[in-house]
Amino acid sequence: MKRRRFITLLGAAAAWSLAAHAQQAQEMRRVGALLVLRENDPEGKVWLRAFEEELQRLGWEQGRNIQIEYRFAGSDEHRLRTWAAELAGMRPDVLFTAGTPALVALSRETRSLPIVFAQVSDPVKLGLVASLARPAGNITGFVTVESAFTGKWLELLRDMAPDRKRVTVLLDPDNPSQLVLYFQGIETAASTLGMQLTRADVRSADDIERAIEAVAQQPNGALVVVPTAVTLLNRDLIIALAARHRLPAIYPYRIFAVSGGLISYGVSLPDSYRQAASYVGRILKGAKPGDLPVQLASKFELVVNLKTAKALGLTIPEPFLQTADEVIE
Repeated sequence: MKRRRFITLLGAAAAWSLAAHAQQAQEMRRVGALLVLRENDPEGKVWLRAFEEELQRLGWEQGRNIQIEYRFAGSDEHRLRTWAAELAGMRPDVLFTAGTPALVALSRETRSLPIVFAQVSDPVKLGLVASLARPAGNITGFVTVESAFTGKWLELLRDMAPDRKRVTVLLDPDNPSQLVLYFQGIETAASTLGMQLTRADVRSADDIERAIEAVAQQPNGALVVVPTAVTLLNRDLIIALAARHRLPAIYPYRIFAVSGGLISYGVSLPDSYRQAASYVGRILKGAKPGDLPVQLASKFELVVNLKTAKALGLTIPEPFLQTADEVIE
């Protein structure tokens, strides 16, 4: 081969290589993720693994053609606002969030960037979307709990511990969904079931400890723990205090029962994160969030910890156990 011909081919190969790299750089898409979790939370890692695995199944692989920027706020309101502004300022292709406070924070930062959510209860009632069928704006996602669902917690608690008539609900008053959806729904069910209901506002571990100590001072007490960053991040403390004071309690997610809580009933969070990933993938391919309907949760889990029930002196009817998706012995 002549030298000139070789140089020409070499130059063409180099140009092709540069063009290929440029094309790959253009194909790298960015997703900003704001979460009310701690970065080292082992259960949170399970949910995020489900999110990334679904994206990969759809052809989006972290580090190859998609870059996900995670921000973990826990229950810190200042950090939540700061990182919502930071992520929106990066102008990613899509924003993903889990938890009502995180969604509210992002919605205040942008009305144009697409936002996909999970772990949110009633975005219509909160004024975040126009309707479930046609969100209309830049926000869509997957609802965790409907208002009719909340009364089910009290029914299950009654079936587990029929003599417990005084029920205290642990909730975060700063979370806009807590009073609008959870407490009102539980309050309605309590009047029907003949239960006395008390609300305990908790923003920290100290609040949780004081609230449960107060419940323990009165006879026939029980707990409903609603889904919020504060209760999720302090789940081990809540479970330990409930065990110490022999208080039956119902929790919103499987991780509580697996960690020693009496019973949990709620949406499968890995499934919710996978569903959210499907919407992220569709938006990356050109879909508009306002055209993607907000969907209700489709997979729920009833988990009973039989070991905890025995420690509390509760006898669980066999038909009840047969309805459970999982029994921990």
